[in-house]
Amino acid sequence: MRNTRFAIASVLGLLLATAAAIASPRTATAPPEEQPQLTSGPMPGHSAMRAVTIWLQGSSAAEVVLDYWPDGHPEQVRSSKALPLKPEQQFTAHIEIDDLDPGTSYSYGVKLNGEPVRIPGELMFHTQPLWKWRSEPPAFRVVTGSCAYINDAAYDRPGKLYGDSYGIFTRIAEQSPDMMLWLGDNVYTREADVDSRWGMAERYRHTRALPALQPLLRSTHHYAIWDDHDYGPDDANRSFILKDQSLTLFKRYWSNPAYGLPGEPGIFTYFTFRDVDFFLLDNRYKRNSDKAPDTPDKSMLGREQLAWLKDALLQSKAPFKIIASGGQMLNQRKNRASWHNFPAERSDFLGWLNETGISGVLFLNGDVHFTALTKLKRENNYPLYELSCSPLTAGPRHKAYSSISIPPLPDTFVGERNFCQLDFSGPAKARRLTISVLDASGRQKWQRAIAASELRPGN
Repeated sequence: MRNTRFAIASVLGLLLATAAAIASPRTATAPPEEQPQLTSGPMPGHSAMRAVTIWLQGSSAAEVVLDYWPDGHPEQVRSSKALPLKPEQQFTAHIEIDDLDPGTSYSYGVKLNGEPVRIPGELMFHTQPLWKWRSEPPAFRVVTGSCAYINDAAYDRPGKLYGDSYGIFTRIAEQSPDMMLWLGDNVYTREADVDSRWGMAERYRHTRALPALQPLLRSTHHYAIWDDHDYGPDDANRSFILKDQSLTLFKRYWSNPAYGLPGEPGIFTYFTFRDVDFFLLDNRYKRNSDKAPDTPDKSMLGREQLAWLKDALLQSKAPFKIIASGGQMLNQRKNRASWHNFPAERSDFLGWLNETGISGVLFLNGDVHFTALTKLKRENNYPLYELSCSPLTAGPRHKAYSSISIPPLPDTFVGERNFCQLDFSGPAKARRLTISVLDASGRQKWQRAIAASELRPGN
């Protein structure tokens, strides 16, 4: 009996002690909070001579700080301003770093809540060089491509997987580009995404978090435009009721230098990289339906953007003026979502371009799921080149000659997954662009050189 009472007392004592421990704040032990993680990036965005923007995304609410220093000089470390990762912004941040030196490479590290984040490889960003009036323009490399489809079984259409060859992102990084320009359809919204703000935001998050994409995001500076699939549903135009969310997400996930103009929303902008000007167009936000009657006011770009483009081109002194759009600009077949579906606006611009004699213009686009270089001859003026570059991971079109009104230059049609490489080189008076196209394994498919002197009136 004594042993029984002792056992009962012991059990009661243990229960009372446990209850007291739970009740007492001095002795209770709270579960440790999970340390936030980095889910995407970091990704260097716009690079200026004395400032750079770095984008990243975390797993939960946190405070983020970047420590950075001139490459090879860790004793000169400085820290960025601390920024919060907020749920209403999907825990993304654009970290602006200023008071930098031109033409300098910086190493950096990321801290979340004061704890260093382990990230494979070396993290670096680069400011643009102050070369003008001091030296010849530097050589540099741009990689570009479009149509990056990332599979998501629960929401993909039945049948064969549409996305493939994610290793292409590694092959791009291996080319050591100074900058990457994404040409639209960088995200593919699905039918289940475009009827809610949450669905669209989740599609962006899902795509950006792809593990195979992270080394490329970290390896160079990135700029982007959109086309229909990252703006909204297939062939979306200005009628898309969630286009304000499209614009919000584009700004949230890319770090371009600007988006539209004051009072004129959109993603159009331009920037100078080394000695080349890049004009990034918005072919969706103000777009009429392609099926609308061909009236004089039918527009793809909108009156304000078109006026801006003309003024910006007149202002440019660059040897190459790259006009980038989500869709083709010179193709004259109406069965494609090209500028030809807006004949008055297109005719007005091409006529203006011919009359002003602006030199160095070259068109760049994505969308079409093949790559080709075309050449539009003009009377008493230099020819206009257009490089279509697509797709990265989406399904390619193996035969698409019927959709091209201007035959591709010999041996430049590529009907498989690929990316394009633009190498600018040579002295200021003999600047040269070399276009290379590489497949998903990094093997070169073709290469062509265009001298800046070829893109001048009288040639």
